[in-house]
Amino acid sequence: MTTTRFEARPTPPTLHPNWPVPADISFWATARVGDEGMSHAVPHVNNAEYVRWIDRLAELATDAAGFTREWHLEQGSMWFVVRHEIDYRGEAFANDELLAATWLHTFTRTSVRRDTFFVRPSDDRVICVANTRWALVNLKTRRPIRIPATIKASFPPPHSVTVERAGA
Repeated sequence: MTTTRFEARPTPPTLHPNWPVPADISFWATARVGDEGMSHAVPHVNNAEYVRWIDRLAELATDAAGFTREWHLEQGSMWFVVRHEIDYRGEAFANDELLAATWLHTFTRTSVRRDTFFVRPSDDRVICVANTRWALVNLKTRRPIRIPATIKASFPPPHSVTVERAGA
């Protein structure tokens, strides 16, 4: 069995007009879909696998900004998911090459909203778009804490553009 492993892409791709992403997104990743996250009934990626991918992309983007999970553990904090909104727009299959982007579009005192986008470049098919609210949590108290200015300053400015919502 092979696992899907996203890796940061050093340069952004040429954007297709149908891709619902801002033109200046700075964090992109690529992966070849493994066979480990396939549905048992239908030979395509199981919906639960997308949640794992969304988490992994957020981790990679946060790592790239210098705030790894290890760093957060040393600080006694961690990002917790408050809410996922996921729109499945196509199917992904074993061995598909995928391109993904993630970006922040809203900061509050204790949380961020992050959009995530998956596309299969071979046919420009948008596979999935997601919006996730993440809260920074104190691991001792399990309560949200203020996001330090150093973290906010380490990310590109939040985008007012959000991924296009299905049916919107």
